Order: sequence, then C-alpha cells, then structure tokens
Amino acid sequence: MNEKLSILSNILGSHYQTNDEHLFFCPYCKHEKRKFSVNLKRNVYKCWICNQRGRSLYRVVRRFGSFKDQEGWRTLTGTPREDLSRFETLFETEKQEENTQVVDLPGGFRSLTHKKLDSSGKKAFKYLENRGIDKKDILRWKVGYCSDGRYRDRVIFPSFNEDGDANYFVARSLTEGDFKYLNPAASRNIIFNELYLDFDKEITIVEGIFDAMKAENAVPILGSTLSENSVLFKKIIKHDTPVLLALDKDAKWKALKIKRLLLKYGIEVRELDLEEYEDVGEMSKDEFKRLSSIASFIQEEDILTSLFSDIN
Repeated sequence: MNEKLSILSNILGSHYQTNDEHLFFCPYCKHEKRKFSVNLKRNVYKCWICNQRGRSLYRVVRRFGSFKDQEGWRTLTGTPREDLSRFETLFETEKQEENTQVVDLPGGFRSLTHKKLDSSGKKAFKYLENRGIDKKDILRWKVGYCSDGRYRDRVIFPSFNEDGDANYFVARSLTEGDFKYLNPAASRNIIFNELYLDFDKEITIVEGIFDAMKAENAVPILGSTLSENSVLFKKIIKHDTPVLLALDKDAKWKALKIKRLLLKYGIEVRELDLEEYEDVGEMSKDEFKRLSSIASFIQEEDILTSLFSDIN
C-alpha cells in the first residue's frame, strides 16, 4: 500500500478506490457512508455530504492524526513544520474576553419581528429591504430599532456570545449623514454573534455587519483586524478552522497581514475575488455563493507575488 495512503487509512479507517479517488468515512460530519473523497495525486479532498474540502491532505493529517502520523507525512512529503513558536502562549488563560463582556442593549430597543411596527420600525424595515435584507435575516440576526432616545432612527444589530449573552451591538443610522455608526463604549475584541457560528466549518471573515448578512457562517471584524491577541484568531487556531477572507477592496494591506498570520499558524485560507463589487454587502446572497464556490486557496508565494507587483 502507498505509504501516504497507509497513514490516511490509519487515521480515517477502511476505504475503497474508484479510479484515482479513495473514499473514506468523513472525519468531519461522520456520515454513515464513505463519502470523503481523497485524491493522492492531486493532494485534495472533499466530502460529498458536508462539503468539507481542501487542497492539502496534510491539513487532515494534522487535525485528526497522531503525532506519529504527522511526522510520517512530513517526512514523506517534505512538508515543513508550521511556525508555531507562540502557539502555546495563545491559550495561557482560559478566560476569554468574548465570554466575560456583557452589554445592555439600548433602552427602548424593539424587535423588527413584531407584526405591528410603529413609524420608526416601518422606516427601519424599509431601509433593510433596500439593503437586500429580508425577514429571515431580521429574525436570524435579531435585528431591532429604537423609536426615541440616543439611538433613534437607527437599526440595532445585537451580538451574542456562545452563552447567549449580549456582548456588543452595532447601531446603523438610517440616513447617510455623519456618524453612520453609534456603537457602545465596549471592547470590539469579541466574536460577533459567536452563538451562531460553527467553527467546524469554514468561517467567512468580512468587514461589516451587512457583509456578514450576505455571506454564510460569517463574522464581521467591524473595521478592526485580526491579530494574535484577538479572541476570534484564538478560536480559529484552537479549532483549526479554515477561513474564507472576503474583505473590502480598499482593505488590501489589511487582508495581506491577515493572510500571512493565518498561514503562519497552518490555517487553510481562501480569498474571495469581489470582481466588480466593492464589498460583499453589495452582492446578493446567490452571487456570494457563486463567488465563494470559486474562491482560490492562498499560499505564501501568492502573497509575495502580490507584494512584488505592488512595488513594481
């Protein structure tokens, strides 16, 4: 038996072969049938049930294999060790900020799911409709509004941590004047709506809340970035979560920094080509699905090529 196939069999169990494909039980969704397709020649894998996929079999070995399996694979393929010099320091404290920060939603907060909305609510609902947000989105994201007070004429997007407590909110003005966003005096080093994210699947990282509502399994970084100190980054590393990066076109340097950081820790990264769009929020959900299905995987050499092209 091929040595690489032997390692995969040790990790994934028995399999059968069809042409160049080896079909195993999926280690991600654990479906009852062998639907996890591995192609050793092309170094790719895909589950036909849960759609987990990648173009590096080492990712599967690293996540599900023993240390011996990982060492054997690296020896066979010449795969270098990841630069994990600071990996252990990421988790020195178990108590993370996203679980401790709790905020109060604005006074007078009202849900936009109510059947009878006042004039402010109808105005907010119409604004969201014009942004391509439907009733299902409003229900899922628990979107609300305020009829009076400091947050009057604003749409309120609450964020909930994994325990279901509100830990932040975004208040977007219904007009295009100054101070579009009026947010709480609280740390943004949280995972926005962690309650609804699945870190066993690819996470989409976007800039803002409207981008996240058009994408799938998406988290907005709210104009911030991703660093080794951010709780979102730690969660991604802890779960070995693949990332689809879909930042605004004007955030090229931020995107480069994030890609290099994720690759440094061995995270699989794809990047969305926005084509003619400035951000994900301009797309329809169907258009996002189309573009995400053809998003390219990123390697370190791609980043270097991009840097050299900018210099020239």
